[in-house]
Amino acid sequence: MSNMLMNPVTPTISDLAQILFSSELQASEHPSSEEVRTAIVDRLCACGGDHAACTAVVAQEAGDHPETYTARMRWALLAVSKAYTTAA
Repeated sequence: MSNMLMNPVTPTISDLAQILFSSELQASEHPSSEEVRTAIVDRLCACGGDHAACTAVVAQEAGDHPETYTARMRWALLAVSKAYTTAA
């Protein structure tokens, strides 16, 4: 996580959605905005602060499970948009 905190580039909604997508959090859990933000931080820390490592998981899932990729990414984008709009 330290790389993200030290990086002057602010992650986009898309970046954050990819990190959330690669987390264990599920849409069926109906997570709160705080849970979404926590899942993103936890997952990014698990990837050593490397957003590219999370992106690789997203690409792998898209290839392995194209039938569920779109719905999960749509959820991740909406969840991140909500979580970071309410955090502002």
